[in-house]
Amino acid sequence: MEKQNMKAWLYLLPAFLFLGAFMIYPLIDVFVYSFEEGYNSASQTFYGIGMYNYSYVLHDPYFLQALKNTFILVIITVPVSTGLALLISAALSSIKPLRDLFQTIFFLPYVTNTLAVGLVFMILFKKTPYSDGLINLLIQFFGGSSVDFIDGPYWAKMFVLCFYTIWIVMPFKILILTSALASVNPMYYNAARVDGTSRFRMFTKITLPMISPMVFYLIITGFIGAFKAYSDAVALFGTNLNAAEMNTIVGYVYDMLYGDSGGYPSYASAAAILLFAIVLTITCINLLVSKKHVHYV
Repeated sequence: MEKQNMKAWLYLLPAFLFLGAFMIYPLIDVFVYSFEEGYNSASQTFYGIGMYNYSYVLHDPYFLQALKNTFILVIITVPVSTGLALLISAALSSIKPLRDLFQTIFFLPYVTNTLAVGLVFMILFKKTPYSDGLINLLIQFFGGSSVDFIDGPYWAKMFVLCFYTIWIVMPFKILILTSALASVNPMYYNAARVDGTSRFRMFTKITLPMISPMVFYLIITGFIGAFKAYSDAVALFGTNLNAAEMNTIVGYVYDMLYGDSGGYPSYASAAAILLFAIVLTITCINLLVSKKHVHYV
């Protein structure tokens, strides 16, 4: 038995070394950086320890704007993308003709370069001196007035960012949920049909409980992914996200390190730790909620 335990720990050793070197150590290092004050660029050292970095970040209007944008993005995109993916997956599972073709079409955005998709979205929504863009042409066709979704009001830019994010993340969710639906034992549906159960009741009482672990997995990863959003905003609004009022927390961290206002690793570390605390808190809340609503077979 001891030999087997030693062998198991030996097999796990590379994974532990990888996690320690690339996750645990950097996290500890960032945590230490976040409390160090007064960076000396000549000696590349810090002096002083305190909470000033956190105070600065929490009072920085750019960080507060990034925090607001990130939360709006999370609150809108995660439930909408998961709900739409569930509906599309259920529809795909209920049809037989051309099912594989439709699944391939829905999965294409996931394997397409995000910056390329962002460029296409920018062309569709952006107003130029020569054209109002395809989306504005559709709005005008139905009697509405054109809107500059890229350089216009805040709500318009946030709408495009949310729409783009949902478009990017939904194919992966459709793939996962389609696989989950295919794994449900048909015996349950056959028994429900014998009892005359409606399709809606079968969906809510059989399908959802059976695939709830995968739905929960997508919600958790969706929250984490949305909080890490940055490239989506860059693809649509360029690298100067502060000027566009569309920066995210990850973008703020990047700007503090490498942007025009960069060279402040202590501020970037404090913002990164705050992001880590937010994601950890929401993940723990989701885990507590899942104990009541997720059914493991």
